[in-house]
Amino acid sequence: MALPLKLSYIELQNAKDVESVHLEFDSVKYPITQSREKSNTFSKEFDTPLTLETAPLSFTISRKKQRCSCLSSADPEIVTIHPNDIRPKLNGREFLHKWGRGSIKLGFPPQPQPDASAPSAAASLPTKPEGPQPTTEKPVVIQSKSADAVLSPAPPNALAPFDTPANHEGLRPTTKDLIELCPRFRVLVVGKSGVGKSTLINRIFGVEMANVAQDRPGEADIEHEFTSPQNDRLILHDSQGFEPGDSGNYETVKSFIEKRKKMPAIKDQLHAVWLCFQIPIPTHGERLLEDAAEAFLKIGREVLGDTPTIIVFTKYDRLASYMRHKKPGSSGAEQQYLQEYCIQPIEDFTGGANMPHVAVSSKPKYVQGLEELTNLTQEKVSESFTSPEDQVSAVPLAAAGAQRMLPTLKVEFSIDVGRQRYWMALGASANFLGYTMQNCLGVIHADIVLVWNFYDPCKYLDSKEFRDVMLNMVERVDAPAQSNSHLSRNDTLSEGGVPLIGLAPVMLPLNACLTLGKWAYERYQRLQDTPTKFMAYIIDLTHVLEILFSLTARMRAKQLTRTAIKLAYKAYLESDWVTHAHTDIRYFQCPTTARDAVLDKITSMIPSQDREVRVSRALERMPSDIDLEKDEEWVGAEVPQ
Repeated sequence: MALPLKLSYIELQNAKDVESVHLEFDSVKYPITQSREKSNTFSKEFDTPLTLETAPLSFTISRKKQRCSCLSSADPEIVTIHPNDIRPKLNGREFLHKWGRGSIKLGFPPQPQPDASAPSAAASLPTKPEGPQPTTEKPVVIQSKSADAVLSPAPPNALAPFDTPANHEGLRPTTKDLIELCPRFRVLVVGKSGVGKSTLINRIFGVEMANVAQDRPGEADIEHEFTSPQNDRLILHDSQGFEPGDSGNYETVKSFIEKRKKMPAIKDQLHAVWLCFQIPIPTHGERLLEDAAEAFLKIGREVLGDTPTIIVFTKYDRLASYMRHKKPGSSGAEQQYLQEYCIQPIEDFTGGANMPHVAVSSKPKYVQGLEELTNLTQEKVSESFTSPEDQVSAVPLAAAGAQRMLPTLKVEFSIDVGRQRYWMALGASANFLGYTMQNCLGVIHADIVLVWNFYDPCKYLDSKEFRDVMLNMVERVDAPAQSNSHLSRNDTLSEGGVPLIGLAPVMLPLNACLTLGKWAYERYQRLQDTPTKFMAYIIDLTHVLEILFSLTARMRAKQLTRTAIKLAYKAYLESDWVTHAHTDIRYFQCPTTARDAVLDKITSMIPSQDREVRVSRALERMPSDIDLEKDEEWVGAEVPQ
């Protein structure tokens, strides 16, 4: 009787245009990673060989998209190899299976031949065992065929795991479950035509919804869900507002809000309501409220219940201009006017209720009003949608992700998500046992990027290239502190290095592009410098994204380019900001106390009172004539448009 085959390695050869490969065997999925030496080769070695008896080997092969914005992904190819087909064609210790223009090579260790005259294994034990019997490998289970799993195996020279993965379902980003619970922030914007709803939405959420109901009376359908590929964390409902002599829309808005309040799933409920009223100028014959609006406000609390509701007074710039002419040099005249002609009338109709309100303008000079509206909305949403035991609530996370006004909210929720799971006890985390450092930092990377929610349809921020340079930046913590002023824009990428960024027009120093250090492939262990690696990665990535957020402030509705990412990375790498951060990390001594000192240190270093100053200083050193909408290759020429 033939002994079962023992599979020790797999190699896919001539795998041109292949993006990812996974093997499914015996209900477990194994990632097959791309070779660093040969771009068209994917391979995996098994520390403990797989035993092939009857279960087939099933390979899922996903190909790269040729043009990100134009073509959708092709369905993955499935290649199945049965054990019964292998043995007759086994050539020594290798089996070759042709697949399209490529091939799949399976490697087997020498197969011992059974001795017919020897007693069975059940009857006796060998007198001279060859060594310790191998334990069954417990691989990482991948839940997705995409980069969402953020896992890759260690190379053959990596350290063996000292423990099996604590989470057999793989390192799943915390944000994934929260986003599945509430994928989008759902907001109802009520306001009559011409009040400026479209501009308001465009500025705060970074979308181009200039045609929201065309801002024309009678054309808004409150049931319609406005979504945009430019911000997939937002759903907008638009009401035409309360026009003169129109009582029908009053009933429409009331019915819609009451229906949404009864929805069982939080993703279907209304998360916020903005009641928009243009600030009236008396000399222009304008009124603040129409009859239907007055009626709605009188019973507003009864209709709205706990739904976060904010009154938004729009076109504040008109009022400022009016008051400058009427009362030149008068300090506080605008606020007095708002109180008398806007706030007090609404309080009268609401029975003295102090409804949250803010005055805004779309003009850059008055951006503070938009920031106040964003902050106020986030505050009220967080009060209404809570989770027990200080866990992150899905709706506030959706709101923070959808807004593209305040980077501070992105930072705060990155910390909150990290506290919930993966940032806890980084020096001795049960979540990471058995995984490589690259795996561990990968899932943290995914969580942070998902919170920031850039318009990144090509997933550049989640790409292997960007992850690799962020890993390389971590290694600078181990180097002596030095100024970054000597870094040159003329360094180039060495052959065989990480394929990223040392290239015209945005050029980074060579040390950002070197092959990853061995530490990235080592299994997570309770080593002295493990917390340092986590601290540096989290802080560096957050600061790079803060710079990127500022850099792309005027192109929120434009898709993110590699040019912008490279420039943000370079700006941070060559700034004193990274020098100060790494010095602080390098000399951090983790006390042996009951508190999570590493987490405390991270959360104290990330928020910065002088964030805007540091971001501005980092960008001052960068060239100002770079076209951020031009999408350069990570290595090489501009991407065809």
